[in-house]
Amino acid sequence: MHLQLGEVPAVVVSSAEMAHEVMKTHDHVFAQRPELIASKILSYDSSDLVLAKGEYWKQIRKICLTELLGAKKVKSFAPIREDEVSNLLESIRLAGESPVNLTEKIFWMTSVIACRAAFGNKWEDLRAVISIARESVSLSGGFDLADLYPAREFLHVITNMKPRLEKMRVKLDKVLDRIVNEHKQKLLSGKGESEDAEVLVDVLLRLQGSGRLECPITIDNVKAIIWDMFVAGTDTSSTTTEWALAEMIRNPRILKKAQAEIRESLKGKETISEEDIQGLQYLKLVIKETLRIHPAVPLLLPRESKERCEIGGYEIPEKTKVIVNAWAIGRDPEYWQDPEKFIPERFSDNSIDFRGTNFNYIPFGAGRRICPGMTFGLANVELPLAKLLYHFDYKLPEGMRPEDLDMTEYFGATVGRKNNLQLIATPYVPSSSTCEASTQNMEAMEVLK
Repeated sequence: MHLQLGEVPAVVVSSAEMAHEVMKTHDHVFAQRPELIASKILSYDSSDLVLAKGEYWKQIRKICLTELLGAKKVKSFAPIREDEVSNLLESIRLAGESPVNLTEKIFWMTSVIACRAAFGNKWEDLRAVISIARESVSLSGGFDLADLYPAREFLHVITNMKPRLEKMRVKLDKVLDRIVNEHKQKLLSGKGESEDAEVLVDVLLRLQGSGRLECPITIDNVKAIIWDMFVAGTDTSSTTTEWALAEMIRNPRILKKAQAEIRESLKGKETISEEDIQGLQYLKLVIKETLRIHPAVPLLLPRESKERCEIGGYEIPEKTKVIVNAWAIGRDPEYWQDPEKFIPERFSDNSIDFRGTNFNYIPFGAGRRICPGMTFGLANVELPLAKLLYHFDYKLPEGMRPEDLDMTEYFGATVGRKNNLQLIATPYVPSSSTCEASTQNMEAMEVLK
């Protein structure tokens, strides 16, 4: 679909075939991002991983994949995840039989995990950072008239967007400067963390001072990258966890099957670890299906053509904005049977995965600009969801039936639930007889197949 957004030509891609053309065949043409006022101000002149260009972007991407968000570094954050998921479970237990606002609790948990991984233990700054993150995501989720008419700078005054963003940038700077300066002083004094214990800001400051980077990075670049990591690691993971839980509440068969798998695999253990999750195949199917029907980012971050090219017989001019509609592709009946139904089993007999090789399923994008935080994000969904399913049974408040649960979506930069997820959580106590519990759960699994 071709659109003329003010002075900006744009194309919306809503099919797997055209997505393949943009993100695979012509990936080199569409590997850059359009410049938007929000990204220019909040991302320190577009110097974060999401928006950077050229050789600087290639270097930052390599750093992210090898130093910041690789499997080894993500695994090193396991104690943080364990701590914060335990805090989440305890806060739910304290609610007793009262309804629990899981939307807020899950968001807080993922925010703290992202904050500790990116910045370290900065509890006094956390609420300020979350407030700025929520406002920035809200502002970034819409269109600014000035972005549609880039030649007309007076529109920044009319829309009042630029002053709002600049005010937010001042608040953000105060928080990030304090965090970066504290970690920099530790590094300079020789009291920095060992590489295994480094948080993301430590890694970037170490690399900055190493003299080994082809493109030197500034303190503003460091702030842009860690801010990017924090924002990307909060809303997306919490939204996915919440949608997965909501879909299972609405589909009791799926909820029981997922809980039976987890409880059988633990055989009476007190809790579940990240190592245990590797064997939870049905849980992984639930997460895959959640990301199909509720991709955290419904419209993938826009790309921009750096030169003229031809796609599907259509000429795409230079500097055309291209928006890939992952939400529409994930619900297209051409690729998915009963696309509006939540059916995790649809993934059990195929090799479709998150890696951007199947263009009918691209919740993390594909190609050069695929989300580098995929491993970190999934880790922040799998453990909380597994423990929420293991440690509690759930029911809706006020006698509501599963089919009464409102699943209305709220569209912004991410797609969340319009209404908060409120549930009554009853603690699950493993049977004293492991054998009996195992037998019962195995029978449940057979019935639910």
